[in-house]
Amino acid sequence: MAKGRVKMRDHGAESSLFWRRALISFMGIVLLMGVLLANLYHLQVNEHQTYQTRSNDNRIKVVPIAPTRGLIYDRNGVLLAENRPIYSLEITPEQARDLEGTVDSLIALLELDPEIKERFLADVRRQRRFNPIVLVSRLTEAQVALFSINQHKFPGASIEAYLKRFYPYGATFTHVIGYVARINDRDVERLREENKLANYAATRDIGKLGVERYYEDLLHGQAGYQEVEVNNRGRVIRTLKYQPPVPGSDIYLNIDIGLQQKAQKLMADRRGAAVIMTPQDGKVLALVSSPSYDPNPFVHGISGPEYRALLNDPNRPLINRASQGIYAPASTVKPMLSVMGLNEGAFTAGTRFFGGPHFQIPNTSRKFRDWRRWGHGWMDVYRAIEISADTFYYDLAYRLGIDTLHDYMTRFGFGQFSGIDLHEEASGIMPSRGWKQARHKQPWYQGDTISVGIGQGYWTATPLQLARATAIMVDRGETVHPRLLHGIKGPDGMIPMPISKGEPILLKQDSFWDVGLAGMFRVVHGSEGTARRAFLDSPYKAGGKSGTAQVFSLAENQQYDHDNTKEHLRDNALFVAFAPYEHPEVVVSVVLENAGGGSSNAAPVARALLDLYMLPALAQNEEPSKDE
Repeated sequence: MAKGRVKMRDHGAESSLFWRRALISFMGIVLLMGVLLANLYHLQVNEHQTYQTRSNDNRIKVVPIAPTRGLIYDRNGVLLAENRPIYSLEITPEQARDLEGTVDSLIALLELDPEIKERFLADVRRQRRFNPIVLVSRLTEAQVALFSINQHKFPGASIEAYLKRFYPYGATFTHVIGYVARINDRDVERLREENKLANYAATRDIGKLGVERYYEDLLHGQAGYQEVEVNNRGRVIRTLKYQPPVPGSDIYLNIDIGLQQKAQKLMADRRGAAVIMTPQDGKVLALVSSPSYDPNPFVHGISGPEYRALLNDPNRPLINRASQGIYAPASTVKPMLSVMGLNEGAFTAGTRFFGGPHFQIPNTSRKFRDWRRWGHGWMDVYRAIEISADTFYYDLAYRLGIDTLHDYMTRFGFGQFSGIDLHEEASGIMPSRGWKQARHKQPWYQGDTISVGIGQGYWTATPLQLARATAIMVDRGETVHPRLLHGIKGPDGMIPMPISKGEPILLKQDSFWDVGLAGMFRVVHGSEGTARRAFLDSPYKAGGKSGTAQVFSLAENQQYDHDNTKEHLRDNALFVAFAPYEHPEVVVSVVLENAGGGSSNAAPVARALLDLYMLPALAQNEEPSKDE
């Protein structure tokens, strides 16, 4: 009976188990669906803006647009720096069948420099292949025509037009205006530090020297942009928004093109500098450094051989001699030293002094010779300035000492930056005890002071400093900073720049200025004046002071022989002047390197410049000429 019994399945229990499992599975599915829906809600609702922005970032690109650079004019509205269209040859790499072969063929066809191939291929490696890349940035009209005829042979190559800086007067204004050139790594780093890099995203060039560099922020303008839609490969599909750039400001300089060109012509084939400025407000009417160079090749990228030729030129045309050239001021500072002596009570306007052939420090054997071997005899301060008597100022320097000389001459701007709106400026040296100890690790000796007393020794100055010191002199102690910028072009006309002044020089008696100026009058109009020949028959009254600076030291008994001295060792010629005498309107400083005597060489140049300013008829005959 037991063996034949069959166990029956419990269908109720199985059904209960099935429903329990189904319920658990259903609850799991519901839970997972809830999690999914919650995530979908989070992504689609809570994070909608975030992912939409990220999507737009992939779909929409902001393309910067470079602003048009501001123009530069002279004080009369003559255009000195303009923007001219140029034609650039560009290649889109992905459209060229054989990129290197295309480049080689274009170089041969257009007779381009073979060196551009290596630079172009380097640019290709840094950029996307669907972006056009410049092969050469400036084509002649003949090259444009030749390429246009053969363009069908070069798929992917095209000619585009751009605006590039052009300086119509070439080398005439290089050391004033400077130039723009391609932005380099140093420029990028500086712009990044100044938080200006974003404004240069589409700009290729930046001011490198002169006014172009100093007023870069004014001239550059504000970049614009356009929002474009791109596909997944970055190719532009359509433009969504356009924000135009803000052009740079047009600026006017105080420079007068007639004076500038005349000064450059007078300085031709010479090494030196000339500065013309107005004493009351510091307006720089001309600033010439000779020799100069054409800035236009730098705009498009000067070649290595051309740049090395400029760099290795023994005449150093790259140096702005007007603001960076440092020379012993020589006798041009004697009127300032005279004012110092009067104010310190070292002498009076009527004090008599006997000038022999040399000066000796008491209890020493060294002789400091006068430029006139037999001396000048009896003199007062007026005659000392007129004939430029060295012994008078040797004695003055010895009695007052270097500390007093340093204190007064720094007030005239020596040994300091003038404040001109140029970055390219040297401060020169106004020596002192502390300076010599720091520079040469030596104490100051009395003999050092004697040489400083005639503007030599360790004392050096720039032609710009000489012009400013003369302006302070003729404006009776009012100090003004030289200024190139005249004004900025605004919607309602030009906005003039304010005058920049410093602390005035106050004397015990204002009449001391009259003594110094009267001596400068006698330099050009007196019977013994060192520059009387240069100003012979002048239709206006002027004042001035010559200077002849030794380039090397002579032995005590050695005589200077101009003709038998090597050219680079000959004396520098200097002259400072102002006119008209009663109410000075203009000051001039001229420095000619290795030219010899200041009265015979630099004074005629200063006279010619004063003539052009003072006599309008002469100015009308000077026609500006451009370098096309």
